[in-house]
Amino acid sequence: MKSDSSDSFNCQPLDSELAVYTCEIHLKFRLIEDKNLLRDREQLLEALLEAFSYGADEYLEPLQAHAEVTEVSEIEASPAMRRQLIRLRNSKDLG
Repeated sequence: MKSDSSDSFNCQPLDSELAVYTCEIHLKFRLIEDKNLLRDREQLLEALLEAFSYGADEYLEPLQAHAEVTEVSEIEASPAMRRQLIRLRNSKDLG
């Protein structure tokens, strides 16, 4: 049996409930909305996600939805995200 110390260093604890994920979402739907909303990209994205989360109604017609979530190594996360993950794990240990 081969033991590689670098592999054991990079492994996450098996009992950890927290991990880092890459999430990709493709949504396609038709929406009745005010034309002025389309000018502000950040406001538009927020409105589209809110509308989609409410579901189909007379103003929204879902056409396609696909979500892909992949767990990634913590090393691939930004330093700020890794620090937050450590904080969350430490706070769970205390509670």
